[in-house]
Amino acid sequence: MLESNKLALVTGANSGIGLATAKTLLDQKCRIIVADRQIDRIQILCSEHEKILVHQVDLSVPDQVEAFCQQISEMQDPVEILVNAAGYSMRGVLEEVPLAYIRNIFDVNVFGLIRIIQACLPGMREKRSGTIVNITSIAGKFTFPGNGPYAATKHAVEAFSDALRHEVAPFGIRVVAIRPAFIATEFNTVAKKMSEKIAAHSIPDYVPVVERSTGGLGKMWAEVQPISPDEVASLIVHAVFSEKPQAAYAIGPMSEEFLRMRTELGDDEWTAFLDNKMGLNNLKV
Repeated sequence: MLESNKLALVTGANSGIGLATAKTLLDQKCRIIVADRQIDRIQILCSEHEKILVHQVDLSVPDQVEAFCQQISEMQDPVEILVNAAGYSMRGVLEEVPLAYIRNIFDVNVFGLIRIIQACLPGMREKRSGTIVNITSIAGKFTFPGNGPYAATKHAVEAFSDALRHEVAPFGIRVVAIRPAFIATEFNTVAKKMSEKIAAHSIPDYVPVVERSTGGLGKMWAEVQPISPDEVASLIVHAVFSEKPQAAYAIGPMSEEFLRMRTELGDDEWTAFLDNKMGLNNLKV
């Protein structure tokens, strides 16, 4: 892989896939702008690398996002590589999830991402080149029970990525979706904390539904080993520096299998398949 002096922006860079991607891009001699709500680990990178600029931005706060995007727009050098890795998850059946929680996850996973893309595109268009990488999920193509709000945000990012790919290709700009599954990061810890807040006000009728589906998921993931954020970061950087990257990449245990089945099965067949996997096929409450 050729070393580069390209300017890259990575969101969600304080942990997980974002942090691993920032490190990998630095290894390729990219200049890096990193952004996250928390910046303690990013600051450690600053002591080790000169080509890094840190911004503390909470994507759930529109004023902070707008201020950050204004700074991007005013930069002399355009962003050439954008990796949207910021995001979080939560679990809960739809009736139990407060609407404010759903708005917040859309602010972070969707609206913040869109606004940052909008801020980077003028510079990419002017240069007639650039790569946008959106970290979606296998949940961007289907969802498990109790995962509706998170999956909805990733479905939205997939849709925006698909439309954008056509819109900006004439300007030499590439749009890539990365669909991870079961990655060993703190992502699941954050999701668990959010889910516990929702579960504290659970509706008794849903308890057997949640227990069955959670048990089904547990059995399924117990059979596989999660992959590391470094593996995802390597794939991202491979796509960034590829002459002709794929429109989307799946990575992680069972990701390609589930995505293929979702494509091949009809809606009723898929529903029956997933009900069986989750132990919900014969449940009556």
